[in-house]
Amino acid sequence: MVPAPNRTPTRHQTARRPLTESARRTAAHTTAALGAAVGVVSTGAFALVMPTTTGALPVADAAEIPTSLAANSTTLPVDTAPVRTSSSTLGTLSPVAFVVNTDDTEVGAPTDPDIAALDKGGKLADQLAEMHAQAAREAAENARIDAIVANGGLDGWIAEALRIMEMPQSYAPSVKKIIMAESGGNPRAINNWDSNAARGTPSEGLMQTIPSTFRKFVHPSLAGRSITDPVANITAGVRYMVATYGIGTLASGGRSNHLGQYIGY
Repeated sequence: MVPAPNRTPTRHQTARRPLTESARRTAAHTTAALGAAVGVVSTGAFALVMPTTTGALPVADAAEIPTSLAANSTTLPVDTAPVRTSSSTLGTLSPVAFVVNTDDTEVGAPTDPDIAALDKGGKLADQLAEMHAQAAREAAENARIDAIVANGGLDGWIAEALRIMEMPQSYAPSVKKIIMAESGGNPRAINNWDSNAARGTPSEGLMQTIPSTFRKFVHPSLAGRSITDPVANITAGVRYMVATYGIGTLASGGRSNHLGQYIGY
């Protein structure tokens, strides 16, 4: 075996010499200074970078930084922006406004468009339901009146006359009381003994009206009927009494004296 030739190290393969104590202290100071500049904390084989509150170096350590490093060092800027509180992550809170009601709108009425639409729809539904209920009540009342009219007789005549005059059927008992006092319910009754009869214009019919009163106050739709027609005679007598004495007299069942006794109208 041929002995290997002696190899001398090139300039790229210089032998590593151990650091002297002086060089080791210099390197340690340099590392500590750089760590203070950028906030490095050495933990064995790893280094943890910590942000510093100021970019300035301690005076004692800055004096030991090599000139080449000091020339390239930069003072870190301090962030002077106000610190955001945790409330910023919750979004912007709008203040609650208390509105004073200055008009006739309902207090506490919803202002959200969708809720207002629902509220309006509910009110319209209630109104529609009430309209249907009213129509049902009217239909039932008309059916009741139709039945009374169909049965004929005094109650039927009164019901039909009030319907033609568009007056409430609640006046029926009062009208019947007047009729019974005037004619006893006889549509052909004629008074031949009072002052009207003496003048040649006797009172006739259920309500005992004279011919001129009948012609003036009979309901226009019944103007062609005779004075003894039950329904036509009732409309003439009622309309005359209301025009002369007021609706209160009709409601009370005719005129009466201080003793409460019925007197003619």
